[in-house]
Amino acid sequence: MTAIGQNRYSSVAMIFHWLIAIAVIANWRIAEAAHHASKADEAFWMGQHKALGITILVLSVLRLLWRFANPVPAMPNTYAKWEKALARTVHVIFYVLLIGLPIGGWLGVSMLGGSIDMWGMFTLPGLPVGEAKDTGKAIIGLHKTGGEIMIYLIALHILGALKHTFWDKDGTLYKMLPFGTVKR
Repeated sequence: MTAIGQNRYSSVAMIFHWLIAIAVIANWRIAEAAHHASKADEAFWMGQHKALGITILVLSVLRLLWRFANPVPAMPNTYAKWEKALARTVHVIFYVLLIGLPIGGWLGVSMLGGSIDMWGMFTLPGLPVGEAKDTGKAIIGLHKTGGEIMIYLIALHILGALKHTFWDKDGTLYKMLPFGTVKR
């Protein structure tokens, strides 16, 4: 657990962060593979995308519960007000997207009459919303737009971490790594 005043995230928070980060980037690449695949292969890749999306949803809910129960390191006083506001805003949007995108995808698939196969282990049935193909397609379109926004926010997040670590030299990146020096 992270104690109040500690300047590094807990090991559990780090594991959630990196698992979700890798899963989100992998899921983006899987969606791209599906988009560029033949019709025969598209269904396979979309099946992988859906299953990983539900996994991201579960990990994100668990991460959010962990965050509510465990304090996070404070932002350094050296951050400008706009930097603190931007960091908080991006993190809130991340959580909204990490939870909203999988639910939206599941909703869209459900309205198209589908379910989600979790890698052959079990199947999540469609949500009890009934078929509405046009609405389902519109929701999938919003899901795609949200995914694109997520990629841009990831880039902004990475740039911010790199700026603080290598330009400002405050070691911000090391807050989410088990090594390195975080300056107070």
